[in-house]
Amino acid sequence: MPGDVVHLHLESFRKRPALFHITEELWNAAARRHRTLAKRLRVTIGWDGDIIGEALKTADVMINSNPPREELRRRAPRLRWIQTTGAGIDGLLPLDWLPRDIALTNNRWAHGPKAEDSCAMAISLLNSRLPQMLAAQRSHAWQPVYTTPVAGKTAVVVGFGDLGQAAGRAAKKLGARVIAVTRSGKATQPADAVFPVKRIDSVLPKADFLIVTAPLTPETRNLLSRARLDRLKHDACLVNIGRSPVVDYDAVREKLEQGTLAGAVLDVFQPEPLPADSPLWDTPNLVITPHVSCDDPRYIDRLLDTWFENFGRFLEGKPLKNRIDPRRGY
Repeated sequence: MPGDVVHLHLESFRKRPALFHITEELWNAAARRHRTLAKRLRVTIGWDGDIIGEALKTADVMINSNPPREELRRRAPRLRWIQTTGAGIDGLLPLDWLPRDIALTNNRWAHGPKAEDSCAMAISLLNSRLPQMLAAQRSHAWQPVYTTPVAGKTAVVVGFGDLGQAAGRAAKKLGARVIAVTRSGKATQPADAVFPVKRIDSVLPKADFLIVTAPLTPETRNLLSRARLDRLKHDACLVNIGRSPVVDYDAVREKLEQGTLAGAVLDVFQPEPLPADSPLWDTPNLVITPHVSCDDPRYIDRLLDTWFENFGRFLEGKPLKNRIDPRRGY
């Protein structure tokens, strides 16, 4: 659409953490960083669907993690592109509501730096058996725990996109060997070896650290089932920064209670917030982090900078980066 003014609608939801709110202040700051492209835009900003019906009538592009699905093409005759604020789109699946001529992009590749830090922390604290020592501290008990270094151990990373590669970098910096498990059986650095997901059963016994970063799709739901978790060594540790339904959390809890899993760090849950009466809160050798492993306070700034780069491609008719494949669901 050369020369045309493009209507961009921004939609935020107050129930989500403020970290993910696209405020007028944040938008204006991004527009100043991208003045030339911003001049091509007419922008509306909505909250909790307050103006979504009117905005859809003329919107060409939308940044919205929970777009309207019913009769979308009729309600939004000009809409050509939807950008989500997050990387995971499992809440939008299946994508049978998405017209074929509307592109859907996510915020993939925005989470790596923070995820790498979080995985380094998780591997280190689990390797040192810190949850066990903290429990002893609360009981006023002097119980030394001696462990070998991370170097030379093996991290099995399930899923090797942005988060998986970040987890791999963290493990490599600590001296671990990295085995990636992917849908295709292909992976880039820093993986030392890679296996297709169909061979996951043969890989799990090798893991000192099992790090789950895979997206939630029909194929990955309950991928780490009770039977598969039973293939882990009793002194193995688990980290999940992907999606909770990929892993059988009931089995994780029971294994931690029985001592057939050495420790775990879980960052993702369903539902969120984790209910106060969940037995996970009191599970031994489990560290719960409230879905903070991958995001930092500059999240929306980075999202908008990435979006403006893609907007330039949109105006030039080039393929958009981070486009979702409806068949795969990611």
